[in-house]
Amino acid sequence: MFVHPQFDPVAISFGKFGIRWYGLMYLVGFISGLLLGKYRAKTRPDLGWTVRQVDDMLFYIVLGVVLGGRLGYVLFYKPGYYFEHPLEIFYVWQGGMSFHGGFIGVMLAMVLFARATNKNWLALMDFLAPLCPTGLAAGRLGNFINGELVGRVTDVPWAMIYPQVDNQPRHPSQLYNVGLEGVLLFIVLWWFSAKPRPRGAVSAMFLLGYGLCRFVEEFAREPDDFLGFLALGLSMGQWLSVPMIVAGAALMLWSYRKT
Repeated sequence: MFVHPQFDPVAISFGKFGIRWYGLMYLVGFISGLLLGKYRAKTRPDLGWTVRQVDDMLFYIVLGVVLGGRLGYVLFYKPGYYFEHPLEIFYVWQGGMSFHGGFIGVMLAMVLFARATNKNWLALMDFLAPLCPTGLAAGRLGNFINGELVGRVTDVPWAMIYPQVDNQPRHPSQLYNVGLEGVLLFIVLWWFSAKPRPRGAVSAMFLLGYGLCRFVEEFAREPDDFLGFLALGLSMGQWLSVPMIVAGAALMLWSYRKT
């Protein structure tokens, strides 16, 4: 059994101001995706990307992640609260981001980028998909540093106590997230996209892979206290992942059938 290290959430302080680890993890995620994108553009000329286009795409991704992630949290998790306190929607420093909202935000942002560059939207998403898992891993590492989104109570040997929550041993679910939706999903997507695939197949693999990883991970994660378990004893994260799995399976079938 282990005890959470109780990291200081502020990585660097400047008087009353500070840079938080969670913000730094977002920066690491964006930079890692940018570097991987440039590598793909250079080593896969058949994909039709330039390094300059990858640089330009980053702005749209950041916009989609931040706006979509925040609005997704507001709408999916606490709509009643933010309806009564609308100004707090902008208090992003208090936390509260949703992957599924950020995912939708990025998809919409890529519509704009596709129009600006005359690229096919689905082909663009195929290029982007393998670049995402490293960012997901960085974000989940930020959750671990903050000691948030803790796991359910367990008696496994590697259980961890989070003193800021209680003294019960819990799954270190954030590290499960890093391993599954970060490392494992990256390996699968990088391998799958290494060879030419039908348009939409790589995006489908991302939807399937993330949806399945997140659905499984949620069994070890404590549900949000203001939501608890929903229908069929599933969490909000699981219910939001079901459409991704269904859409991924449908897109994969469509992708290979049209070739």
